[in-house]
This record gives sequence, C-alpha cells and structure tokens, in this order.
Amino acid sequence: MIRVREAILVEGRYDANTVRQVVDTIVLESGGFRIFNDKEQLQLLRRIARTRGLIILTDSDGAGFLIRNYLKGALAAERVKHAYIPDVTGKERRKRHRSKEGKLGVEGMRPDTILQALRRAGATFEEGEQANHSDGQSAAITKTDLYLWGLSGSADSAKRRAAVLVSLDLPAHMSANALLEFINAVGTREEIESILQQFTKK
Repeated sequence: MIRVREAILVEGRYDANTVRQVVDTIVLESGGFRIFNDKEQLQLLRRIARTRGLIILTDSDGAGFLIRNYLKGALAAERVKHAYIPDVTGKERRKRHRSKEGKLGVEGMRPDTILQALRRAGATFEEGEQANHSDGQSAAITKTDLYLWGLSGSADSAKRRAAVLVSLDLPAHMSANALLEFINAVGTREEIESILQQFTKK
C-alpha cells in the first residue's frame, strides 16, 4: 500500500474506508456539515495541516463543494491541497437510491481514480514520489489569462469552462477560481490552450 505524508480529509466513514484501502495515512472525517459548527475539529485540522499537511477530498456534488469552500477560508492555504474526483453518475452499492445530484461520492470511486486524484493534487508519497507540478510552465496562470481564453467574463465562459473541466476529468461544480488553482498546481498553459483549440474547432 502506498504511504502518503499528508493527512486526508473526507466527508464520512464510508469515504474514509474507501481511501484507507488505497493509501496508508491518517484519514479524517468532516462529518458532513457538522464541521461548520465544530470548533474543536477545526482546530485539530489546523494543527494537522501545520505539522504534516492536509489533502481535502470531498464528493463532487454541491454539498462537497460547500464543505471544501468553507475549509478554504478556515485553513492556511499553503498547508492544504485539494484533490478532486470526477463527476460520475451512479449509486453506491450500500444505498437504495442515488444521491440528490445522482453522482457517485468518494466511497464509490475506483482505487485508481482516488490515487490519480491524490497524485494530481500533489500528494507527497513516502518514496519521495510526487505529482508532476507543471515543470514546463514558465509563469503562473492568472485571472487575466482565464479572461483572454474566454473562461471568465464573457457570454459563453461557462460553456467553455465546462468543456475544459470535462477534458480534465474534473467536477462540473468547480468555479473559475478553483480551476485556476488546479491549473497552477498540476496543469500547464499548453494543456489548456490545446483543449481550447479543440473546443474552437467543434
């Protein structure tokens, strides 16, 4: 089993069980929306993030992004990494019905999908293996770049951004700012421009 230096935060115990079968590290549970009012848990997350780093891995639905965005404002950004699972429609085996948005959560992801999400987030592996962090990127991508690419501030920005998210196998709920963070962490300028060229040809 692959060891990860950072602790990983998921939403519930079934998510935690799934992640523990993929990697060896501390896996914490937010308890869903309970985290909004749990000051002790927030203090614990801050301490863990400060000492070993923290990876946030929530579901790709609206509820998952509410939790993620709350923690973005509550934790030191330089000690937190964000792992995203793709939008996959379906129902977990233990559930009788699909979720409200009909998407699989972390517990429904295949091991290789979770591992890929962690690699793309920049997880630090025990052997020193780390996700590829845009080695070919000469300068950080800015909000101005997103605007020039038509991914924000124009009539069809949402449509163009959705095409990029699909091509990168990222959840549809990602905002322009979240996409910017992701690209600067593990993407490249060339990768995004290539996707946009394909979009323009259609």
